[in-house]
Amino acid sequence: MGRFYITTPIFYVNGDPHLGTAYAVILADAIARWHRLIGDEVRFVTGTDEHGLKIAQSAEAHGVSPQAWVDVTSAQFRRAWDALEVSYDDFIRTTEPRHHRSVQRFLERIHDRGDIYLGTYEGLYCVRCEAYYQPGELEPGELCPVHHVACERMREENYFFALSRYQDRLLEHYERHPEAIWPESRRNEVLRFIEGGLTDISITRTSIDWGVRVPWDSRHVFYVWYDALVNYLTAIGYAEDSAEVAAWWPAAHHLLGKDILRFHAVWWPAMCLAAGIDPPAQLIVTGWLLNEGEKMSKSLANQIDPLGVQRALSADALRHYLVRSSAIGPDWDVSLEALVALYNAELANGFGNLVARVGSLIVQRLGGHVPDAPATPPDELAIAETIEAVRAGWERWRPNDAMDAAIGLVHRLNAYLEATEPWRLAKGSAEAASVLGTAREGARLASVLLSPAIPDGAERARRALGFDEAGPLAWQPGMGGATITKPAPLFPRTDLDAVVGRR
Repeated sequence: MGRFYITTPIFYVNGDPHLGTAYAVILADAIARWHRLIGDEVRFVTGTDEHGLKIAQSAEAHGVSPQAWVDVTSAQFRRAWDALEVSYDDFIRTTEPRHHRSVQRFLERIHDRGDIYLGTYEGLYCVRCEAYYQPGELEPGELCPVHHVACERMREENYFFALSRYQDRLLEHYERHPEAIWPESRRNEVLRFIEGGLTDISITRTSIDWGVRVPWDSRHVFYVWYDALVNYLTAIGYAEDSAEVAAWWPAAHHLLGKDILRFHAVWWPAMCLAAGIDPPAQLIVTGWLLNEGEKMSKSLANQIDPLGVQRALSADALRHYLVRSSAIGPDWDVSLEALVALYNAELANGFGNLVARVGSLIVQRLGGHVPDAPATPPDELAIAETIEAVRAGWERWRPNDAMDAAIGLVHRLNAYLEATEPWRLAKGSAEAASVLGTAREGARLASVLLSPAIPDGAERARRALGFDEAGPLAWQPGMGGATITKPAPLFPRTDLDAVVGRR
């Protein structure tokens, strides 16, 4: 057992949550749930990024103050994550006083150490990204490479962070800690960028006032990205409690999309070094969710509504699809068709069918009286191998492999029932009790292994089979004695037309 600190990016509140943002928070939630399951003390943090030019413009367009606008839009994210069973321990809002204090303390420390200086910046700026781009990074016509819209040329007095001073130290850090960026392809991308030479970066703005004020110069506010990155320290009390920071930092795992890798893998660790603290332990970098080949985002209006899926099926259906369907790292195409097919195959016909069969057979053959599980499981269920494969999947940042191993146990349990045919065994017989005790305990263990992705369905399955608690991550003999009734369907079969109609 140990401590495990995991974060998502904090999400920009200029629109509703979409499947891309839901993917990040659900994936992080499943990882956090796994670590709680194995006994770790977990800190799981998400939240909303509420400053910057884009927010000020959106508030003005809606005829409200920026604070009023972000109060509404941030609440939408919190409601969405609650509906999707996200078990966050802290929800950071960058407009909170505690965050302002953290940002000011962190960046003032860098200023006092001599790595922030005053200058003038001119460059091409994408308002949607809240980021400057070099000409070589843009598409023809000075278009943003992410949003395909024209960038604006801006010139203003800024404070700069002396990033160029940290080129060698960043290379040394990644040489000593090759695990600090995962997958390796993203680490190589970062190393190539650093080796190409780093330039100092603008970290404040004077053209807007919606942001965290610079404590040594009130004419400036901090540029939204450098405000936002500090949230990872706000969540562990950076401005309030040094003991809490020492307990959780630098053993932080930042889950993020590849489009914000440079901010997290270059700017952020350099700023940590400049502030006198170690960089975060690890960045876990996901690919993009694609819809017909395009990145899913608010501005491109190609989203799948995660709450629409939740209303039409369940939070578990969406969670299982996002955790199960692809490895962390590559881009992958998503669709409602694929989601419905996976739901029917693995939740309705697989796990849901297993629980229904076991519960119904206990009622039919044993009068609803739950039998004990035998001391050891049958070899054909491969219990020890399954647990090890699931554990390895989570530890290696391959939750899809972990879920594959858990679903494999479900398939073997259904095959075990087909082979032993408990419906043919004499009612009340010791043989029927042994077979159904085995299947019931196997279904409990499968529910535990699946619970990081489908927490609600896993709990309902255990209750349907007469278990008061999840129980250990191991085969558990005995545990009979309860009385159950025929279970209701956990995951009723559906089709695409029904899902589209119910959204």
